[in-house]
Amino acid sequence: MPNTAAPEPTYDVVVVGAGFAGLYTLHSLRQRGVSVRLFEAGDGVGGTWYWNRYPGARCDVDSADYSYSFDDALQQEWEWTERFPAQREILRYLEHVADRFGLREDITFGTRVTSAHFDETSGLWTIGTDGGDTVTARWTVMATGPLSAARLPDIDGRDTFAGEVHHTAHWPANGVDFTGKRVGVIGTGSSGVQAIPVIADEAAHLTVFQRTPGFVIPARNRPLALGELAEIKADYPARRQLQRESHGGWILPAPVGLALETAPEVRVKEYETRWAAGGLAFQTTFGDIMMDATANETAAEFVRSKIRETVADPVTAEALCPRGYPLGTKRVCIGTDYYETYNRDNVDLVDLRATPIERIVPEGIRTESGLHELDMIVYATGFDAMTGALGAIDIRGRGGVTLRETWEAGPRTYLGVAVAGFPNLFVLAGPGSPSVLSNVVVSIEQHVEWVVDYLDHMRSTGTRFAEATAEAQDQWVEHVTTIAEPSLYMRADSWYLGANVPGKPRIFMPYLGGVGNYRNLCGQIAADGYRGFTTTAEPA
Repeated sequence: MPNTAAPEPTYDVVVVGAGFAGLYTLHSLRQRGVSVRLFEAGDGVGGTWYWNRYPGARCDVDSADYSYSFDDALQQEWEWTERFPAQREILRYLEHVADRFGLREDITFGTRVTSAHFDETSGLWTIGTDGGDTVTARWTVMATGPLSAARLPDIDGRDTFAGEVHHTAHWPANGVDFTGKRVGVIGTGSSGVQAIPVIADEAAHLTVFQRTPGFVIPARNRPLALGELAEIKADYPARRQLQRESHGGWILPAPVGLALETAPEVRVKEYETRWAAGGLAFQTTFGDIMMDATANETAAEFVRSKIRETVADPVTAEALCPRGYPLGTKRVCIGTDYYETYNRDNVDLVDLRATPIERIVPEGIRTESGLHELDMIVYATGFDAMTGALGAIDIRGRGGVTLRETWEAGPRTYLGVAVAGFPNLFVLAGPGSPSVLSNVVVSIEQHVEWVVDYLDHMRSTGTRFAEATAEAQDQWVEHVTTIAEPSLYMRADSWYLGANVPGKPRIFMPYLGGVGNYRNLCGQIAADGYRGFTTTAEPA
């Protein structure tokens, strides 16, 4: 009789991406004796922190919190040097993690996954790479990252420029020499805010092309004081628990009341205190800043007053003042000497709302006000957030239906982890999860642990494959939307909504309910036997 047994997979699990999420997934699965192969497009580990090597690149979460908590020896032995870690330090940390746990032997570097197709007969995923190789796996985990698919703006003549061109998200490993160069930077989001002061310090001349000014809060970065890190490490168990239970996955000072119930002079004093402290805490000075537009405007106007105090030229200062959207509804940028940079003689600001770019030409960038001659263009134009990296892969589920087709009207997931019609496929920090509105390392650890526990459950119960039901997915999308709709976040054309990508459907992608609430919901779903998933048993 012919052999009708299902074929054996090449691996139990294939993981895509070697950033924080992929490395922890690989380590967790190996601890359980599961065969796993991780594919990484880069030549080393690090994910976002491998590619984003631009000058000034730095995290906006405190270093002691932007790190793994799963291994106490690891968190006790690693010595962070600054309040906010720079790209190089984070990359060294992730390289240390890979070496400490011997993860490299199960990683295929320099290999981009191009396709992932599910076969209903075998119950396996076939994974294709840009090298022409294919492997099969029972489960596929996409650790591709919510901010990893860099995008270039659609500008006429973009490819005609005769000088150097760089994107902050694909920075050369050996750096870029700005000495004596006339540099143009397009984009003033987080990467632009961090890179602009450093480039200005080295370039002969810098022209910043700004479409939408952002709210930039000073970082006040500094070396960690002697004994400061040791004190944090001594309290790590309690500190980590606070992170997991918090709204954003980080530890910030509590709000000091409500802005609209505080006397104006006291309100300004509190803003001054948070401004002097630096970092993300400014946004949470008062409990109603992100809930009430009038309260939000008091914080926004305070920032505008600081811009006017700092920038000498009043015309430039007003061009840098953000208006038309509430503070915090686009990502608040944490910068160092950003506004001060516009007082330099070698820096000019071009307000693209007043004088839009007409086209890029071999000599530079032509706007309605004339030609800006350049030797180099730096694109700090961000990402196709949360869906771009997944959309770049030909992912096909039941019936050969592609994920691109499924998400044509916007991403739909269950818990930000699973997609109906795509069995045994899991997404980490995906749309519908706290992800980019949180300390993403905290969110990643929770996602990895939840997914790996579910894989354990499937293996122990003889489950061949599992997938989210359409009903559970619809309910989750409605829940995410219901929370977002009354918020101030819906009043901005932000990348949270996909507004930075022409033609991308407008849907609020991250979960606004908070890290702690989300963790509890996921725990309840697991305790209910993974409610919202349908399963198929292994054949007898």
